[in-house]
Amino acid sequence: MAGGLGLALLLALNPAHSVEPAPLTALQQTDPAATLHALVESHFEQTLELAPLLATAIGDSRYDDRLGNPASLAERARFAALQQRSLAAARALPRDRLSAADQLTLDVFIDEREKTIAAVRFPEHLMPITQLNSIAVDLAVLGSGAGQQPLATVAQHEAWLARAAEFPAWVDSAIANMREGIARGVTLPRRAALKVQPQLDALAVSDPQQSVFRGAIARLPADLPSAERARLEAAYEALISEKLLPAYRKLATFFAREYLPACRTTDGWSALPDGQAWYRERILANTGLSLPAEKIHAIGLSEVARIRGEMERVRIKVGFKGDLAAFFHHLASDPRSYHSTPEALLEGFREIKRRVDPHLPELFSQRPNADYEVRAVEAFRANASPGAFYQMPSEDGSRAGIFYVNTHDLRAIPIWGMETLSLHEAAPGHHFQMSIAQELGGLPRFRRFANDNAYVEGWAVYAETLGPSLGLFSDPYQWFGKLNDEMLRASRLVVDTGLHAMGWSRERAIAYMQQSQLMSDGDAVIEVERYMADPGQALGYKLGQLRILALRHEAEQRLGARFDLRAFHREVLVDGALPLPVLETKIRRWIDSQAAI
Repeated sequence: MAGGLGLALLLALNPAHSVEPAPLTALQQTDPAATLHALVESHFEQTLELAPLLATAIGDSRYDDRLGNPASLAERARFAALQQRSLAAARALPRDRLSAADQLTLDVFIDEREKTIAAVRFPEHLMPITQLNSIAVDLAVLGSGAGQQPLATVAQHEAWLARAAEFPAWVDSAIANMREGIARGVTLPRRAALKVQPQLDALAVSDPQQSVFRGAIARLPADLPSAERARLEAAYEALISEKLLPAYRKLATFFAREYLPACRTTDGWSALPDGQAWYRERILANTGLSLPAEKIHAIGLSEVARIRGEMERVRIKVGFKGDLAAFFHHLASDPRSYHSTPEALLEGFREIKRRVDPHLPELFSQRPNADYEVRAVEAFRANASPGAFYQMPSEDGSRAGIFYVNTHDLRAIPIWGMETLSLHEAAPGHHFQMSIAQELGGLPRFRRFANDNAYVEGWAVYAETLGPSLGLFSDPYQWFGKLNDEMLRASRLVVDTGLHAMGWSRERAIAYMQQSQLMSDGDAVIEVERYMADPGQALGYKLGQLRILALRHEAEQRLGARFDLRAFHREVLVDGALPLPVLETKIRRWIDSQAAI
C-alpha cells in the first residue's frame, strides 16, 4: 500500500468560481507542444499552491509554511475551477500535431482531469476524516519530527510553526462540513468511524508535555544561540498549548459527542444519497476501468478459486494432513511463525533487502537512484494503520523512501509473509515504481508524481510474482505467504463489491475474508472497515496486476525468443503511473515496434 499525501486530499471539491487563465505567449499559440508543456506545468504549480502538504511530500519546500484548507468552500472552489479550466485547454489542443510522447502526456492529463471532475459531483468533502486519512493525523506525523517536514534550520522551524498555526481553521471547516454531512445523510459508517476516535483522543492530550508535537522541538539545531533557542522553544510551547491541543480537543469532543451518534448504521456506499452512482465513480477513479461491480465480483470469485487450488498444493507439499482450514490454524497458532520483538521484525525486513538487492539488475535495466529504509510506524497511529506501507523519497533523493512496518501487533506480520510484503512495499514494488517515476527528468512533474491507483498497486502486486527470480520463495511456507497475499487481493474484489453494490454486511465481509485466507480477526476487521471508508481503492491491486500480467503474456507470445523481460519492465515503468487503458495502448505499440525489428 502506497502511503503519503497526494492529490486525493483535494478530490472532493465543489465548483463555484472560475479563474481566468494566464495569457499564452506567442510561441505557445503557434506551437501545440509548447502550449501543452506550459499547461501541464501551470496546472501542477497551481495544484502545489492549493495542496501545500503535497508539495512537502515531494520535497518542494516552498509552501512548508502553509497547511492549506481543502475543507473550506473557497479552496474547494478554486481547485474545481482549475480542473475545468485545464480540461478545456487540453481538449482544445490539436492532438495530431503532437509527438507520440506528448500525446501520451495529453492523454494522461485529460484522463486525470476527467476523473477528478467526475468526483466533484459527489460530496466526499462532507467526510473529511476517516480512520485511514485526515489532515489531523497527517499534521501529527509532520510535527512528530519524524515526518516529511524538514526541520534542520531556524527557517524550517519557523515555517513549521506557521503551518501548524493554521490547523484550528481546518478544524472549524471540517466540523462545519461534518455537520452538513449529518444533515444530508452523508456520514461515515459508524463502525468504521469508531476507529477514528482513539486517534483523535491520542492527539488531544491534556498535558502539553506528552504531546507528539514536542518531537519537533527535539529537532532544533544543536548549535543555536541560547536566546534564539529560547525564542523558538517559547513559540513551540505557545503553539502546542494555545492552538494545537485546544483544536484537537475541540475536534475529539465534537467527534465523540455529536458525530459518532449521528453516523449511519449501514456499511455500504449504496446506502448514501446517490450511492450506487457514487460507487461506480469510485470504481472508475480507482481502476480506470468502466467495469460493472458484478463483473469485478465474478473476476474475484474466479481468482479466489484458482489461488485456493494453489494453496492446497502447498499444503500437500509440506506434508500437512489436515484440510486447508486446519493448515491455516496450524500456521496461525505456531509461535515459530512470528518474531518475538519489534526490532527482530524490522531486522528481518532489512535482511530480505540485503538478499534481494544483488538480483535486481538481472530483471531491471533502470533502477532508482534513491534508496529506502525500514522504519516502524509511529505509536500514535499504529492502532488503525495497515501492517505496512511505503512513503516515497524526496524528489532530489536527499530523503530516502521509507518502508513503514507496523510493529503494534507482531502476529499481524507472520514470518512466512515477509518476503512478499517486502517485494510489494519496497523493491521492486512501490519503491521502484515511485522513485523511478519521480527521477524521470524528461517527464512533466504531474506525471512523475502521479498516483494512479490501479497502476501503482497493480505494479506492486505484479512485483510479488518476481520473487523466485530475486532469490526468494525457496521455502514453500514463503510461497504460501505469497499466495495468501494474492488471495487477499482477490478476495478484495469480492468483498468491496459485495459491501458497496450487493448489500453485504460488515459481518458477512469479515467472515468471507477469514474463510478465504489465513488472516487474524483483527486484520480482517481492519481490512473490511478500510473498504467501508474508502470504497473502490482495494479493487486496483488485483485488476492492475491482471492487466500487467496479461500485457507481459501478450508480449511473450508475440515476440517469442526476442522477448526481453528487462526491456518490458523498462517500458512499464519509464513513463510513470499511467491509467490502465493508456498503459495498454503504450505497451501494445512497443510490442508492435519490437515485432517489426
